[in-house]
Amino acid sequence: MANYTVADIKALREKTGAGMLDVKNALAEAEGDLAKAEEILRLKGVKTAAKREGRTASDGLVLSKIVSDANGQTGYIVEVNSETDFVAKNAKFIAFAEEILEAAVAVEARTVEDILAAPHADGTIADRITNFTGVIGEKLAIGRLEVITGEHLEAYMHRTSTDLPPQVAVIVATDAAGEAIAHDVAVHIAAMNPSYVSIDQVPAEVVENEERIATELTRAEGKPEKIIPNIVAGRLKGFYKEIVLLEQAYVRDPKQTVGQIVKAAGGKITDFRRVRVGENAEDAE
Repeated sequence: MANYTVADIKALREKTGAGMLDVKNALAEAEGDLAKAEEILRLKGVKTAAKREGRTASDGLVLSKIVSDANGQTGYIVEVNSETDFVAKNAKFIAFAEEILEAAVAVEARTVEDILAAPHADGTIADRITNFTGVIGEKLAIGRLEVITGEHLEAYMHRTSTDLPPQVAVIVATDAAGEAIAHDVAVHIAAMNPSYVSIDQVPAEVVENEERIATELTRAEGKPEKIIPNIVAGRLKGFYKEIVLLEQAYVRDPKQTVGQIVKAAGGKITDFRRVRVGENAEDAE
């Protein structure tokens, strides 16, 4: 006969975020002692991490932090992944993700590897992830780190569902005059996902490839050769409106471009970063 109750299972699962079977097994091994069961889950971290190695951690959350110094501001976005959204909204997991963000800021990380090597009470952040995997019962990973610097930074965190932590993080960099419209531009970036700030930032090879495709398509449509350059130029303009921030129709007033909104404010957008949970899940494996 089991020496634990349904209430014990619920309490331990809510406290640790571990799976149902893992919680039951830990309680059975601990003979119903909740504290001992939690310790068992933690100590099994290395084994659990190894078993989960082939899984995909494509859920999770994003966090951001902006710090200031004499040279301006530096912003950090960290994506921390789990296998399921059940874990992503667990308070223990959220606190764990905040530890990772703080470690990234503390060591002024520029890569995920920098974060993994950062010191922690468990040894390093990599050790912390391994140990916490045993508590949670799912594969955990740091999906991405984005770092941005600028005169003024503005962060926007977007929730795709009210019961989940933020799934999209944006930090936009502006000059001092652009501070007034920085938040609205960050909201726009979250919604429209541009790739570049301005046309001159689009790599030449990207432009050349798009121009080649547009030319071949136009020629295949049977257009007269003499008007093909004009049609291609129009198609390139449409391409820029899709991927370039300042050329996009402003999400709150599609009759104007973001560039027009920024110009009217007298400011300048210098850079941005955008991270959505799971968008690079395959690369993170």
